[in-house]
Amino acid sequence: MEWLKIKTSTELVRVSTDEIVYVCADGNYSDLVLTNGRTRKMTFQLHFFEDVFKQLNNNTFVRVGRSVIVNKRYVFVINLTDQTLMFTGQQLSNEIKTLRLPREALKQLMEQLAEEKGGANGER
Repeated sequence: MEWLKIKTSTELVRVSTDEIVYVCADGNYSDLVLTNGRTRKMTFQLHFFEDVFKQLNNNTFVRVGRSVIVNKRYVFVINLTDQTLMFTGQQLSNEIKTLRLPREALKQLMEQLAEEKGGANGER
């Protein structure tokens, strides 16, 4: 387990990377969404989190389009027709279920996850 520590001039936010489901852009801010359903508005743009996640020893985060970074560990279903990304996990709050994202961004995520090692490929 690794810890994400974000220090601003007024606070320190410390969260286990295992508890982060996704980070969503909101203008010049970002919303950090946790497994327990809590959201924390951060005064950083999405590229800040992308750079921080790249420095992790076990990086399970991937940028999806322009507006979201997701924790691959919680990705359950990518549906291109509905343009939705569904999450799952034992510790995941019922409040966190799906995100609507652009088709092209979801298609890129689907291809990237399909190419990763491990598991069977059941494509028809």
